[in-house]
Amino acid sequence: MRRVPPEMFRFTTGEKADLYGAVLDAFGVAGEHLETTLGADAVRERLRLVGWVAAVDDAELHDELARLVKWELLDVVHNHAENYRTAEEYERRNLQYSLTRRGEAALAGVRHALEVLASTGALQTAVLEAIADRLDDLCLLSGEPASADGRIFSTLRELEAHLEALVENTKAFNGELQRLLRAEGGADLEVFREVKAATVAYLQEFLVNLDRRGQAVAAAVARVEERGTAVLRERALRGAELPPVAGEDPAAGWLESRRARWAGLRAWFLPDDGARPRIEQLHDIARRAIVSLLQVLERINESRRRSSSAVQDFRELARWFAAAPAEEDLHRLWSAAFGLGPARHAHLAHPDPELIPSSRSWSEAPPVEVSALLRTSGRTERFTRTARVRDVTAVRAERAERARAERAELARAWQALETDGPVRLSSFGTLDPAVFERLLDLVGRALAAPSDTTGSRRATTGDGRVEIALSPPPDERTAVLRTTKGTLAGPDYVVLITAAGAVSPLPRPGAARREAAG
Repeated sequence: MRRVPPEMFRFTTGEKADLYGAVLDAFGVAGEHLETTLGADAVRERLRLVGWVAAVDDAELHDELARLVKWELLDVVHNHAENYRTAEEYERRNLQYSLTRRGEAALAGVRHALEVLASTGALQTAVLEAIADRLDDLCLLSGEPASADGRIFSTLRELEAHLEALVENTKAFNGELQRLLRAEGGADLEVFREVKAATVAYLQEFLVNLDRRGQAVAAAVARVEERGTAVLRERALRGAELPPVAGEDPAAGWLESRRARWAGLRAWFLPDDGARPRIEQLHDIARRAIVSLLQVLERINESRRRSSSAVQDFRELARWFAAAPAEEDLHRLWSAAFGLGPARHAHLAHPDPELIPSSRSWSEAPPVEVSALLRTSGRTERFTRTARVRDVTAVRAERAERARAERAELARAWQALETDGPVRLSSFGTLDPAVFERLLDLVGRALAAPSDTTGSRRATTGDGRVEIALSPPPDERTAVLRTTKGTLAGPDYVVLITAAGAVSPLPRPGAARREAAG
């Protein structure tokens, strides 16, 4: 790097740095209006235009202008072409000042520095698309005649401007991103969380189709190089129409600058040394930043969910210890914070506490046994009397008697419902409620079963011991069954109730009900 002249930025320091900056800014504004030289009166007028409102007398202004001339930031000439009526007018209007090359560079450097300080950087996918468009334009213009040299020059400079914007914005944004990742929070935690969440969304949106855009630019670079970049640079040089200058020909430097810019473009999208394109590195940086920001957001949300933070509590306690005025206060604070005290205040006691007086020091008293359960879980064992074993002999006898009664009742119900042949449902007449429920269960199972070709239906009980065969009634007779709980009327089906799989039916106490199916 070439060394910057030592006096070049001296005007930015010292008590009158603001005035020096305003004077150079006034010359910069005049140059934008194509005014190359300014007298003292014109400088004063321009100072008001750039925002300098403090009064500056003639002597002070001449001294500051002379100092800028000494630092080689301004050049001064005598205006001999003007007519002066008085000596005072000659002194005021004779000297004409203008910016030197060093002054222009210093002013541009300060403006650029302020611009960088005010900028935040951005990741703009539109810049990638603009670069691809300019490369496509160069491909088309390369086939045009010599009259298109001017357009080649302007397109090439637009391409370089887009690349420079991409590089500068990316560097600035990456710097801001890394500072954001290093930040531990702000005064307003909610605002800090929202900024990081918005940054994550911004990065995710930038990564959408980034690979496709980078590949499109790389393909466009390859197409331009097939047409010949050296020829395009020569044609752009002719279109630039550089002015003649004394000494060295500026064409060589201009072409070298174009070659360097094109090498930078290749480094970003199509490096020739086999290295990874920088656009892919940017892709990795963005993805890592998203992961890091999401982790930070998770920690912030976790800290917001917790009612307190142990880290903050210990830091606050450390500040209290540091601010304690005396050693006695430190002991009291320790006791209040950690609850430690003499051994006689512990909840564990000796087997015979009366043998150990409370005045004895803990270091002299015999140790107290501490159970392993207390050390591991914070609870002590509780020893109580073993509960009496319950005598279940009576319960078992009661359950066995109940089971025998239920089996006997079930046998009686099946004996009451047994038929030694097909009978009408109405033949059962009046029934006990328990027997009636068994009969309804059998009839319901039979009606739910599919019928055969004759219309008959068969079903068994849940235990498979009793089978019923049910046939549709041959007439429209109605069966009426009576119990102590009510009366049931329905079709007078023909039923046959037997033991399932048995050759003969159940014992036949109900044989008296036998009735012909017809």
